[in-house]
Amino acid sequence: MNAKEMFDLTGKVAVVTGGGRGLGRFIAEGLAEAGANVVLASRKLANCEKAAQEIAKLGVKTYAVKCDTASEEDINALVDATMKEFGTIDILVNNAGITWGAPTLEFPLDKWDKIFAVNVRGVWILTQKVANIMKDRGGGKIINISSIFGSRGSIEEGHPAVAYNPSKAAIEVLTKNLAVKLARHNIMINCIAPGFFRTDMMEYIFKPEMKPILDLTIAQIPLLKYGEEDHIKGLAVFLASRASDFMTGAIIPLDGGMAAK
Repeated sequence: MNAKEMFDLTGKVAVVTGGGRGLGRFIAEGLAEAGANVVLASRKLANCEKAAQEIAKLGVKTYAVKCDTASEEDINALVDATMKEFGTIDILVNNAGITWGAPTLEFPLDKWDKIFAVNVRGVWILTQKVANIMKDRGGGKIINISSIFGSRGSIEEGHPAVAYNPSKAAIEVLTKNLAVKLARHNIMINCIAPGFFRTDMMEYIFKPEMKPILDLTIAQIPLLKYGEEDHIKGLAVFLASRASDFMTGAIIPLDGGMAAK
């Protein structure tokens, strides 16, 4: 098999949660550019429908589904709709995630629970359901999205979201645990830990009043720049393709060098 064939995803079916915008949208487009048909799911159906229409111009099939990953009912509906439309799931990207900002010593418990419901519990429920489909079909690829904050703390002024970091740490350990447990079924599961990307979720830090924090953040990145769309697409395609068939359980920093410091 030559290198181009190893990265070819033609005919594969990929489900991308949080696929309507941000990193999920970037990843979905990258998978489609490699030939995969893409199901985009998120709480806001309009975002997914718009993204699906634009990605379909690449010549692949796309499908938009409303799904709040805090809801098991929505997750079941997503899996059922995908199977009805495509008959299989070859690639799952667990990208959907939320955060909530509040002072650490006043952080509300209901927001803590909501973050873990989406960022951890929902990932587990969807992964278990899709892994059963992959097992019956001889294997598959699962990509979890963590964060640079999944392995470190963050300053209160720039990131007042105490529940977010431990939720992403849980995803990294879940990735390793499932990689060991699912290897017998030829299911490979890896995790991308993005650093500072300019996405809708991070747009608040680009406000004029946040410039000192933005400058401080960029200064901490060895490459002295934030991540953009093309910086994540190639890695996602690699982890979804046969090029990564001997790789499972990896947590891969994608952070401009921050994890190396």
